[in-house]
Amino acid sequence: MKKLTCCFTGHRDISKNEYAKIYEVTKIIIEILIKEKGILYFKVGGARGFDTIVALAIIELKVKYKDIKLILILPCKNQCFKWNKMDIDLYNLVLESADEIIYISENYTKTCMLERNDELLENSNYCVCYLREKIMQGGTFYTVSRAKKNNIEIYNVNNYI
Repeated sequence: MKKLTCCFTGHRDISKNEYAKIYEVTKIIIEILIKEKGILYFKVGGARGFDTIVALAIIELKVKYKDIKLILILPCKNQCFKWNKMDIDLYNLVLESADEIIYISENYTKTCMLERNDELLENSNYCVCYLREKIMQGGTFYTVSRAKKNNIEIYNVNNYI
């Protein structure tokens, strides 16, 4: 399964100006991974921002590529309790469209986000990220650094926009 699995990590704060371009580039990378690498399983963390962009792109591509699977690796069951209504509505759409949902924890804990990031990398051969060049801390930086240490092939959307 590792050979056929890709995970995603990226920033939550994405401006309206960046959104469409990031969506299109991400969708192109996913389609390349499907066609050229045979990727079937796409593990997404379910956060706002890049994770939502990725999930929506996969949902769109599932119409064309019937065998691909959207697997949500979520930190806890109540992760969206402080989100605005629009983000919650998108989150619920993603949940309904997922082929599998894995929760790291029943409720939020100090470590559930990092544990989620570790689980995303587990059994992944590829990692698509949206990591801005100057950001050298936080969950995305942590996950990409771990991917590099584990020799996971990385595609950074930021390099193509």
